[in-house]
Amino acid sequence: MNCPKCGAQLMANATFCGACGHRLAPAATQPMNQGAHSINIDQDSRGQGRGYSYEVLHQPSFSLAVLQLQAEQAIQAEAGAMVSMSANVELQSQMKGGLFGAIKRAAGGESAFISTFTARGGPGEVTLAPGTPGDVAAIELSGQPFFVQSSSYLAGDASLSIDTKWGGAKSFFSGEGLFVLMVQGQGLLLVSSFGAIHRKRLQAGERYVVDTGHLVAWEGTTQYTLRKAASGFFRSMMSGEGIVAEFNGPGELLIQTRNLAALAGLLKPFFPSQGGGGGGFNLGG
Repeated sequence: MNCPKCGAQLMANATFCGACGHRLAPAATQPMNQGAHSINIDQDSRGQGRGYSYEVLHQPSFSLAVLQLQAEQAIQAEAGAMVSMSANVELQSQMKGGLFGAIKRAAGGESAFISTFTARGGPGEVTLAPGTPGDVAAIELSGQPFFVQSSSYLAGDASLSIDTKWGGAKSFFSGEGLFVLMVQGQGLLLVSSFGAIHRKRLQAGERYVVDTGHLVAWEGTTQYTLRKAASGFFRSMMSGEGIVAEFNGPGELLIQTRNLAALAGLLKPFFPSQGGGGGGFNLGG
């Protein structure tokens, strides 16, 4: 298949022409059935955007996103996500959204800065990876709002609008999920998970509860509330669960199969305390 504007060869299921950036008309589809997914994740983990192509390798445990940028084209990523890049790729870090936006990002558990990679003088390559073992999903946004847990944002098209949203008073007092990212626009969004990504499709009126530590992303049109996992403070504490998100369909959720906070809790007894006494690894008799 060729681009109707410039005639360049297109990759299968492409939504943009990688040569001229022309947005392609979506192919006609059948009405969605009960088992269909509404979040558009590239099944072959590769595709094209405006001035770049991408591929996700080494899935699902140690995923690496490889982006090929055309000359003078850019991609944005979370600060610290870069693994490698061509020597002609220019890296710039800036406080996106100004000082107030940087403060909100930092409060949400992200870096106050966002990185922009631009290929100068010719094409270039950038590889990106999250800080934890797990998967990376390449999502094609088509203008719809999309919520992402702050720690799951990896990279995206430079034209995407990213704003930090307040998660509610309950999440503040629990220390969980204080802020989430609302992403809007058209183009590529890369999200990462700790562990694998489980897709859960909700039917209209269906209610579903997810531990906030396992959330990756969900459709912006899906309604949700935050609450304690069990009724009553003592029962909630004894259950080992904190704040959960209760979703009301229709919509689709992306859930990670592992929880970083839970892993940190399991490892904590094996590390020495700040006082230097007790705990720690026993290295000898």
